[in-house]
Amino acid sequence: MYKIELTRESAEQALRNAEKSNPGRWGDHSRYVAMACENIARHCPDLSENTAYILGLLHDIGRYAGVSSEKHLIDGYRYCMERGWEKAAQICISHAFVIRDINTSIGIFDVTEEEYQFIKSFVENAVYDDYDRLVQMCDALALPTGFCILEKRFVDVAIRYGIHPAMPERWKKTFEIKGMFENKIGSSIYDLLPGVIENSFR
Repeated sequence: MYKIELTRESAEQALRNAEKSNPGRWGDHSRYVAMACENIARHCPDLSENTAYILGLLHDIGRYAGVSSEKHLIDGYRYCMERGWEKAAQICISHAFVIRDINTSIGIFDVTEEEYQFIKSFVENAVYDDYDRLVQMCDALALPTGFCILEKRFVDVAIRYGIHPAMPERWKKTFEIKGMFENKIGSSIYDLLPGVIENSFR
């Protein structure tokens, strides 16, 4: 393992390098997730807006390895752990499990049996904090073209992945997280996402 200081600059460079390996709309999605995390964390006294931005930016970094489904979770985890970025590594997996149960995954486990068991155990034993929850929520607030309301992102994901039996519970949990953050900031999260209405309805 080699250690790289996790700064805004190193995270942005990591994303640029990852996009060269596997170009796609996922890079811009990650940037909007990062901006949403930063904007909301700025109004939460117990969170660092800079840390929130970095963790949001890196949540899908595993896509550097190529087009995949849930394999990007373990690829991202390894990528971050190799650099000593432990919290970012956790979020590479936790962002996909708003409910801590591997059976609620909406993707395909294009991984080995060993990797599947690792993800399963990791999710069951992970201790989520507000950074995990923030990235989970902001992942559902960002399209590659900008911010959107949760419902639009839910439909976008359902169209691409199909309808999974766990989707209603995942949606419910995401709305619970939204309510938690709105209580913390004292207003709607949408007030902090420029262009969210225009982007949601165009």
